Amino acid sequence: MEDKAKATRSPVDKGLLQTHDLYKYILETSVYPLESELLKELRAITLNHPRALMATAPDAGQLMAMLLKLVNAKKTIEIGVFTGYSLLLTALTIPDDGKITAIDLDRNSYEIGLPVIEKAGVKHKINFIESKALPVLDKLLEDPNNHGTFDFAFVDADKANYANYHEKLLVLLKPAGIVIYDNTLWGGTVAMPEDSVPADRLATRNVAIEFNKYLAADTRVQISQVPLGDGITICRRL
Repeated sequence: MEDKAKATRSPVDKGLLQTHDLYKYILETSVYPLESELLKELRAITLNHPRALMATAPDAGQLMAMLLKLVNAKKTIEIGVFTGYSLLLTALTIPDDGKITAIDLDRNSYEIGLPVIEKAGVKHKINFIESKALPVLDKLLEDPNNHGTFDFAFVDADKANYANYHEKLLVLLKPAGIVIYDNTLWGGTVAMPEDSVPADRLATRNVAIEFNKYLAADTRVQISQVPLGDGITICRRL
């Protein structure tokens, strides 16, 4: 009977994160104990924000820090900063002379986390630009000296522009450089029938589905879609 049961299982059955308790176990065992006190402080501050769910999930951040180390990232770009959890994580991870171009429309949210960034002594690594991202990317692309010079990018911004960001970031990234896109599973709605998706999530769900197809068909990158946080897709430029 046991062999028969094994034979009828699908690959989906190997997905273990199907309970809140198991996710909590991972956070409490392998994520929170290793999270820096500064990141803990910023995460606690962000919990008071009415849009706290926009913050980078700490388990996704942990993987992001490992990837930054694996590619020896020194020059990075971040599109969508919010209160700065992922920004602080990046600044703590890259070398002291590393640089982050951080772009967000909302300086007020960035300034919520700024005291912790200053306390960490890493503000000098950050060039915060209050702007829409596309004009900043276009400005960077005007200078050929910027092409192929960025080691790493993290995107957690307006989903409708993810494909536009991707095209520009691939020019800015070094070969073997990494870009991570956040929220690519959009609360699991990408796998739900359209008529069961809440109305306020439907438009972005549809955008996410199209973006996921677009990345899967892009032969310029190697990808891995990871069910951490709200879903992240890691792209390595070939």
